[in-house]
Amino acid sequence: MRLANGASLMAATAVRRSENVSELNRVIFTPCPICDVNGPKQPSISIQADKAVQDQDLRAILYRNVVFRLGGVPIFYLPAFAHPDPSVERASGFLIPFPDFDEGRGVSLEVPYLHVVSPSEDWLISPQINTDVAPFLNLQWRRRFDTGTIVVRGGYTYERNFGDFDQDGDGDAESNVRFGDRTSRSYLLSHGEFDLQGPWRWGFTAERTSDKTLFDRYSIRDTYQDNGLYYGDRRRLISQLYAERQTQRSYLSIAAFTMQSLRVAEFDPVTPALNVFEDDKTLPLVAPLIDGRWEADNPVFGGRLRLRGSAVALTRDAYVGSPTLSPELIPPGPTDGLPGVDSRRITGQVDWRRTVISPLGVRWEPFVDARYDVYSVDDLPPMMGVDSNDILTRGRASAGVDVSYPLYRRLSAESDLILEPMAQVSISTDADLDPRIPNEDSQTLELDHSSLFRMDRFPGYDLMEGGLRFTAGARATLRWSDNRSASLFIGRSIRADDQPAFLTPTPDDPNRLYDPSGLAGRTSDWVVQATFAPSDRIRGWAHATIDPNGEVRRAETTVDGRWGRRNLASLSYIIDRSNPVAGPLNRNYEFVQLTGQQFVYGNWGVTVNGIADLERDIITRSEVGLLFDDDCFRVELGWRRDNTRVRPTGPSEGVYIRLNLATFGGSGYERNDMR
Repeated sequence: MRLANGASLMAATAVRRSENVSELNRVIFTPCPICDVNGPKQPSISIQADKAVQDQDLRAILYRNVVFRLGGVPIFYLPAFAHPDPSVERASGFLIPFPDFDEGRGVSLEVPYLHVVSPSEDWLISPQINTDVAPFLNLQWRRRFDTGTIVVRGGYTYERNFGDFDQDGDGDAESNVRFGDRTSRSYLLSHGEFDLQGPWRWGFTAERTSDKTLFDRYSIRDTYQDNGLYYGDRRRLISQLYAERQTQRSYLSIAAFTMQSLRVAEFDPVTPALNVFEDDKTLPLVAPLIDGRWEADNPVFGGRLRLRGSAVALTRDAYVGSPTLSPELIPPGPTDGLPGVDSRRITGQVDWRRTVISPLGVRWEPFVDARYDVYSVDDLPPMMGVDSNDILTRGRASAGVDVSYPLYRRLSAESDLILEPMAQVSISTDADLDPRIPNEDSQTLELDHSSLFRMDRFPGYDLMEGGLRFTAGARATLRWSDNRSASLFIGRSIRADDQPAFLTPTPDDPNRLYDPSGLAGRTSDWVVQATFAPSDRIRGWAHATIDPNGEVRRAETTVDGRWGRRNLASLSYIIDRSNPVAGPLNRNYEFVQLTGQQFVYGNWGVTVNGIADLERDIITRSEVGLLFDDDCFRVELGWRRDNTRVRPTGPSEGVYIRLNLATFGGSGYERNDMR
């Protein structure tokens, strides 16, 4: 019998007991192909049983005296076994277990069990059994409604902390040390999204954990996911409530959120268990955050007219200095006990743009932009001459034109070249960068080929550019046979005056300022960006910002390669050299990451995965494994080492096993829709 999902069920004899029940004798079941272009083949995995009953009412196949075979070799026996009928899309039962080893937990095994309540609801119960510490229970509940879905995930244990700790005070950290009192430890990760009738939708996320290292200690998977309207980044959890309204010509969002940080602010050089973490009180409560835009249905003066509005209120419990506050507002002495700075902002903006193409093919885009901000700031540090009780206002009016001239040349029947020089001239009123206005949303900027030509190149509202500036760049794209291509972009911006307000104190020397954005001087960083695809098996891209002295400020490149049917590799490199002052708070970095798999003989191969921290000259993560993979069965057995500084248990190494079986059920906390 060939089943709907491609699996095969074979028997010596079959007896139809009723309309819905069939009894099979001397049975073999396999989800793998049993023949290929060369004829019959031994399936990679199979189940052999004396008897099986296929019950369509139960939607299951039940076996008696079962032998599991791997490549035809018997490896395991059970007196009874059952799995869902392949026609069942979801069914209750045990999923693939997760074996693991950690120096803090010892040997651990997580055994997920999926309980399907209805076609629209299920539970995933996944206890983690550990040899050295108390068990950890993971739960997940999913429910689909007519208008949306809710996913609630959590975990709980009652245990002491564990990890590397300098127990003897000799400067050396001992592994597997448990310390502190036993207490309840738990986490919650949940989200929901509902699409209502009409243009509205709403949703939420609720993400919290009792311990900043809980995910690391118990190896909780898929903890940092992008759900909701706003995303928390790596090692930050976000809880939010939001609503959106979107039509063809308008957009409105209203949200409120708070964050919990799991980031390490200061690393302990000896005992990772004593790392100092970022204080949650320094993170703001954002409530509300409103963003809206509207476009006119018909052209206005032949162009597109857009109105934008934004409002936000931020409340902090604890003081935060640089880069949120301007250097002149940061007290020179101790800041302990200072209140957090609270701020509120309302912004209105009008944007008009028109596109005109001349008979020669030159593209002209004149634009006009006007913006007005109103700020209210409380609890600024008590510095001389600073009054934070006033309402702060500022405005900016801008006008300019974008010009581009795409040039196309046919090189042959299968190749062509496109050259696209582009430029922008803009003039604005001077940016009124009042030092009393905190910089909450414009602390990071990544210059690339698209942001270089924007009127507002900072991602938020707190920093703005003004004055006269000229931006120029050029892109060359070469395309040839079989969709092969390569492109290169180079661009730069020049302004009439310096912008010292964009300078930021270096963390290790607050008296010295540096330019993390690349826009503080009269000339911006050079932006270099490239893509290349010399064949359908090799693709890559690169991006770099280079300061006026020719030094690389930031750069990133990735090359992906594929050869044969399943052999592949990816090599990435990233560097940040924006901070010129060395020290323990310097966040410059340089990483190389390699991942790949190579099949050596048939379905057997090797797999590697590693990240090297060139700044600290160590391998932060590495894996080397033996791989078997065919159309229905994949298993990896290898060695792993984790040397990241954030781990409370310090460096960890051991054997890992990853197993994926077709038909017998997936595992983990997938974000797929319930079907």
